[in-house]
Amino acid sequence: MFSEYVRYVKEKKGVSAFYLYRQVIYTVFKYNASPLDYFSFRFYDLDESQREDWSCTGFMYEYQLAMNPQKYRNVLKNKILFLEQFEGLTGREWTTLSKLSSDTSFAEDFFSKVKGKVVIKNSTGQAGKAVEIIDIENRNKEEVLALMQSKGFDLLESYVVQHDALMRMSSAGLNTIRIVTQYLESEVIIILAFLRVSVNSDIDNLSADNYSRNFGCSIDLQTGKINKPGIYLNRMKPDVYNHPVTNEPIEGFQIPYWQECLQLVVNAARLVPENKSIGWDVAVTNNGPLLIEGNHNWNNLSFVPGEKGFRKDFLKYLSMLKS
Repeated sequence: MFSEYVRYVKEKKGVSAFYLYRQVIYTVFKYNASPLDYFSFRFYDLDESQREDWSCTGFMYEYQLAMNPQKYRNVLKNKILFLEQFEGLTGREWTTLSKLSSDTSFAEDFFSKVKGKVVIKNSTGQAGKAVEIIDIENRNKEEVLALMQSKGFDLLESYVVQHDALMRMSSAGLNTIRIVTQYLESEVIIILAFLRVSVNSDIDNLSADNYSRNFGCSIDLQTGKINKPGIYLNRMKPDVYNHPVTNEPIEGFQIPYWQECLQLVVNAARLVPENKSIGWDVAVTNNGPLLIEGNHNWNNLSFVPGEKGFRKDFLKYLSMLKS
């Protein structure tokens, strides 16, 4: 992808490849960045003062290490521990391969309650990987367990059916909201929020198909409305004004139950104050929002949909943490 970006910016800006290589190297050392940060954050369109406010990859690694110490991260890294910790906020049935395999009575009762689609996954998988949606309507318990074992999956969850409004936007997959919180001095600060929108995909992860399948939409924190066109993390793709499949307008779309979404992540953040910077994934159903997962190492590409880098804010939070 790096070479594609070089060709794209070379043509767009009328500069040489040598100039871009020099700029990328300078950015890596000046801003503690990865080479791709230069293109993801469109540094080629920014002056020095504007670049200063972007939290690049190396900076974010160090920031999250300070805010989320390694010894406290397991509750966010392991989806089983997460579901146990946030019981009451996740809104779905779930169980483990171990429980289903060892307790026949429990397994029969579970499969009598959970019908149709389910989600099977690896409890330590990340970025939408090691996840599969299957229909168990015509599968028996032994077939489901054998499938989980063959794929290395140890967690099974009931399938979440999203809100009708989100279904109209895209019914291909569950479209989740990423909300980032900062816990500081007993206060929970909402940093940013965006909606992931699936395009002919049963997962909504923005890294799918080399960042070119699904797109993200910045959400106004006060109103819960999408306030910008959709943006692909592949910055060579054009902004999205209408969904490419459903033709639903992007800007102005109202996230259902928005205030409840915010309250949900505030409540969740207060349960794990030792982890201070968390990227929550929230699904919204017709009955309200629920937590899908929380991420201690949420990606700095989360800044792209809202086109703001937050570095000055994070430096302030670091100084407050150390004082």
